[in-house]
Amino acid sequence: MDTTTDSAGDRGFCLDRVASVVLDGAGTVTHWSAAATDLLGLSASDVVGRPVTELLVEDQEPPGGPGLPPGGRARLRHATQGSVDTVFRTTPLDGGGCVVLAAPADTAAEWGQGVALLRALFAQDGVGVAVHDADLKVLSVNAPSGRLPGADAVRSRLAEVVDGPDAPSFRAVLREVMETGNAVIDREQSLSTPDGDRAVGQCAFRLDDARGVPTGVMSLFRDTTEQKRVRDHLELLRDSASRISASLDAVRVAEDLVDVLVPGLGDLATVELHESVLAGDEPPRMFGGGKQHLVRVAGATTTGDWPDGLLTTGTSYPPLPDNTGLRAVQGGAAITTDRVGAVRAVGPEQERLFIPDGGHALAVAPLRARGLVLGLVAVWRTDRPEAFDEDERVLLTEICSRAALGIDNARRFAREHRAAVALQERLLPHAVTDTLAAETAGSYRPASGGAGISGDWFDVIPLPCLRVAFVVGDVIGHGLPATAAMGRLRTAIQTLAALELDPDDLLSRVEDLVEQLAAEATQEQRDAVGATCLIGVYDPVDRQCTLASAGHPPPAVVAPDGTTRFVDLAPGPPLGVGGMPFEPLTIELAPGSVLALYTDGLISRDRADLETGMDRLRDELAAQCRPHRPLNEISAALLDGVDDERQTDDSALLLARTRTSPLWTVASWEFPADPASVARARKATADQLATWGLEELAFSTELIVSELVTNAIRYAGGPIGVRLIRENGLICEVTDPSSTQPRLRRAGDTDEGGRGLFLVAQMTTRWGSRYSRRGKTIWTEQTAAPPGLG
Repeated sequence: MDTTTDSAGDRGFCLDRVASVVLDGAGTVTHWSAAATDLLGLSASDVVGRPVTELLVEDQEPPGGPGLPPGGRARLRHATQGSVDTVFRTTPLDGGGCVVLAAPADTAAEWGQGVALLRALFAQDGVGVAVHDADLKVLSVNAPSGRLPGADAVRSRLAEVVDGPDAPSFRAVLREVMETGNAVIDREQSLSTPDGDRAVGQCAFRLDDARGVPTGVMSLFRDTTEQKRVRDHLELLRDSASRISASLDAVRVAEDLVDVLVPGLGDLATVELHESVLAGDEPPRMFGGGKQHLVRVAGATTTGDWPDGLLTTGTSYPPLPDNTGLRAVQGGAAITTDRVGAVRAVGPEQERLFIPDGGHALAVAPLRARGLVLGLVAVWRTDRPEAFDEDERVLLTEICSRAALGIDNARRFAREHRAAVALQERLLPHAVTDTLAAETAGSYRPASGGAGISGDWFDVIPLPCLRVAFVVGDVIGHGLPATAAMGRLRTAIQTLAALELDPDDLLSRVEDLVEQLAAEATQEQRDAVGATCLIGVYDPVDRQCTLASAGHPPPAVVAPDGTTRFVDLAPGPPLGVGGMPFEPLTIELAPGSVLALYTDGLISRDRADLETGMDRLRDELAAQCRPHRPLNEISAALLDGVDDERQTDDSALLLARTRTSPLWTVASWEFPADPASVARARKATADQLATWGLEELAFSTELIVSELVTNAIRYAGGPIGVRLIRENGLICEVTDPSSTQPRLRRAGDTDEGGRGLFLVAQMTTRWGSRYSRRGKTIWTEQTAAPPGLG
């Protein structure tokens, strides 16, 4: 027969460590192997011809010649090392005598343990074992439950055992283990099996014989498909927590949700929200079929292409038939079904709208938060062969519950945002105004990114004597509290403006109000109460504009020739800080100039610094402000340059194109504090009214001038200024150096005076007074048909 010497397979059994001895019928040693010499340190000449019992340790009972048992344990003498524990087995010979095979007891125990271990491994249903020789040929293999392919592929190449795209790298790992001796522990590998792709954990160990010579590699395969499935589910949950944004836009949250579900859980996913949720309202409780008031707001597929005929985003749901699955979802439960069940749920006539081609498994879960069903999520499998199981249904429920909280937060924010917008729209003035002093256009742009409406505002306040006040301000904070504070400040400024205070005095009064608001706030909110404000009062008669700022950016002026500059105005402290006065500045504006008042959101957009933002605004104003171009177009163009996605603060903009009164419509005189000045003032007034063709107002106006000049001479002194302005009626102003407040009172029947202001009030449309550092001015207004004395 064919023979080989010292093959790899033989070395694996270490037969050279088995001692062999031949005994005759009397138990005398007749033959002694080299392995026996190695075992006991005795040569053949020392042992042959002597009884085998002499090899036994003295205190051990001899097994006895012919009665030598078939096998057992014996402690034998060693030539130099005392004794050796051995195990032995005897085999009778024809003609008498026997062969005794012996080996060290510890070596035999190792062999037994190795065999037991190998048998146990090969018997395990949950562990696959493959033993490879040094050339990585398979010597033996088991395949638990048929899940590992090639159970009968003994001595085939590894490629015949392991299938799939990772086979080359798999062989490379085994080769590395064979060459280096470094074990591989739980390397995850995908294997193709008759049941489909399975995940296995691979361990590989090099096999060395007793002399340390590598003889092959053992691979252990553990089916980790379920463990990988659990890990994938946990990873999907973590992914959903990190990828589903905290955006305050419900549609954005829905888009993030479908991006997580595809391909994480299915091949196609959609999100439908209730119409009222998109508007910020709570959804009604729906039960049963009919109109669901749902809108598809997001969808995703593994291919990126949306199937033809399937309901697209932005489309409302058609009515659905009543069924148990629909009622289950409406009640807050997630369901799974197949294509047949889905067709039954939506109706055959609507199959094309709801069911994609190839869709065979469907999971539907409600978006439920705080007891409200905000919408639903549907996940289809078209390419994956497996149906949804119970674990995946629970997983979808968990993901949708997290997303529902984000959508509900966005809904509640939308409701507050809508309320704040409605409040602010009612608090802000008309966007476009047109007066004799100026035409104006105001615009407001809320912040993006969830910051919402805040306290930015603008105002245009008509004042007596053709004057007009321009106001722009910015309250600290966002939301309804800031909007409410803005409303209080705007009302206060309008009320104080009616007193015709100078802008710096007006801001001082508003400062008192802000300090009162801070005192009313809680300790935690007290530092957040404050505002910046800029006020300008323009007089079209003398073309002068007086400005004062409370910590607000300076206004810009665009001259009729296009020259653009920022007014060098001392800002003063913001409202609520206190302790410093507000410094006014008066500038002259040419007719047709554009005055731009704005909040810092317009210059801090794109997170630009103050200098960069102001330079950009100046350039944009110069480019956009062309003569005769409507201000609302200019305002829209300036705000269109704001990136809504990156705008972190509100922006308010007020543009005013100034006008001036023609010279022929204004007449003024100055008189000394002399009783004779009364007659001269009456005559000058009568002559000017005749020039203007307003003889019908001569009597009332002369009486008004006479009374006011007389009071000035009597109580204030000179000089006394008289000015008439003809614009949509007649304005009469009398100025004196006194700051005494005129008082209207009813004189008694026997009083000799006190009827002057009463007569003035009866003969004018309205009257009033304003103060300056040079004194006060009493003004009156009359229409073309003044009221009679009655």
